[in-house]
Amino acid sequence: MSTENLEIARSLYQTGKLNIENGQYRQAVENLQQASALLSRNSRLGGEVEIWLVTAYEAAGRNQEAIDLCQELQRHPFPETSKQAKRLLYILKAPKLQRPSEWMTEIPDLGTLSDNDQKIRATGNPIKSTRQVAIEPEIIDLNQVNTKDNRFIWVALVVIVLTLSYLAWLSV
Repeated sequence: MSTENLEIARSLYQTGKLNIENGQYRQAVENLQQASALLSRNSRLGGEVEIWLVTAYEAAGRNQEAIDLCQELQRHPFPETSKQAKRLLYILKAPKLQRPSEWMTEIPDLGTLSDNDQKIRATGNPIKSTRQVAIEPEIIDLNQVNTKDNRFIWVALVVIVLTLSYLAWLSV
């Protein structure tokens, strides 16, 4: 493999990862497939690219291709890649849970709006609140406060006097 092909593959790999992070899954699949074609399947980088390709397949809705590639990657010679493929395969084969409709928020399709409706006009002066909230101090009932002497002050005073006496004795 030439160093030029390796650099092209790395560039496609990084671009594919960025595509996934930006939600461009079809473009990510294309870039990662091209990067995978330039690399040796049994190399460490080739395994990484194909793990990302599994993620891109799943995100693009190509679930069966993701599962098939994961099953191949389980036999990858690099142990970290095969372990990651096993984990992904477990997730991919897990049953899909149904979410109640009240958990979902429907996002309206804004593509049907005309150009005039899409323009939002901002007001020049925001509305300011003139009402001020008065903060009242909390009233503390002194009958509920523990005022028993716990002798901490006396112990602290004795320790201070002993320390000062010791320092005075050392200076003599």
